[in-house]
Amino acid sequence: MKKKILLLLPFCLLLLAAVWGLAAGDAGDPLVSLSYLEGTFTDAVNSRVDQKLDASDAALLSGAELSVPSGDTSSWAESRLKQADALMGPTGVSVMLLAGQGQVAYDSGAVIDATDGKAVPSGTALQANHRYIVAEDTAATFTVTSKTAVVDHQGGTFMYSGATDYNAMAAALKTMHLFKGSFTGYGQGFDLEAAPTRLQALIMFIRVLGEEEQALDWTGTTPFTDIQKGSQAEKYVGYAYSMGYTNGYSATQFKPAGAVNARQYTEFVLRAMGYSSSANTDLSDTLLRAQNAGVLTSGEVEMLQRDPFLRAELVYISYYALDAWMPDGSRTLGDHLQDKGVFTSREREEARNMVTGWRL
Repeated sequence: MKKKILLLLPFCLLLLAAVWGLAAGDAGDPLVSLSYLEGTFTDAVNSRVDQKLDASDAALLSGAELSVPSGDTSSWAESRLKQADALMGPTGVSVMLLAGQGQVAYDSGAVIDATDGKAVPSGTALQANHRYIVAEDTAATFTVTSKTAVVDHQGGTFMYSGATDYNAMAAALKTMHLFKGSFTGYGQGFDLEAAPTRLQALIMFIRVLGEEEQALDWTGTTPFTDIQKGSQAEKYVGYAYSMGYTNGYSATQFKPAGAVNARQYTEFVLRAMGYSSSANTDLSDTLLRAQNAGVLTSGEVEMLQRDPFLRAELVYISYYALDAWMPDGSRTLGDHLQDKGVFTSREREEARNMVTGWRL
């Protein structure tokens, strides 16, 4: 499915006309008036945005594809970025943050938050789904401050950092059929900026086991009243429960939308590899046991103890667990899944080539 296009050429022309053609005062005051931004400008932009969003939503629901106009400055593009990646651009560059966190910096001039209809100071944190425009006689830099982010942008030049690339790991796992993402219409559906749910962690665990086909073929019932009968979720949960992989949250509840933390997901991975079992309910030393088993490094343990647990971290643990040795020392988890036919050697090599850099 094509990327969702938010704003096209008419919006670009409107922005440039607003910033340049309606510039007020002399060279010392190049910006449009605040009253214009808060009134006519914002109303017109929002109207056009709503029209484009409605059209793209309708196309997505109907299965139609949206075409992307060519050209660096006449069309919007979507990019998945990592921490410290930066988009630099002169007058007319536009940015919309869709997920994650970022900030804008500039030495002189102004950057306009077109959604709020006001100029923002250098160093301002970007608000999600707000449209930022680099004003006349300004060079600005938009920098990602979270581990991952998704931005829509028009114009500008990227400078990429050497930070850990969780996006590449997600793409690599997808290549190996271990990570499928969500139905979110942007960022490839990876949702790396969101906290994983118990159900998502369980599904990932089953894929790491190499048993997704068995789970989807499962027929039976579960004791959990909060799992919809006949749903795909029931298959995953029912299969895992029948196999003794999970005990649920209680005797009658699984809490599929509940939060999962780093220890809980790492425990799932250890169980998948044979280093632990559902009989172990004390997870206080899970990260240490994972380090001793070679599934995590000391740097990764430190990171997981320090940072919020998001889908980015879930992807990180899953990707590098593939290189960890099984308890008998005969092969790695990746070897085990390849032998089971979860992915081919070619897919595995393609996935490895996607991820560069060093582990934490």
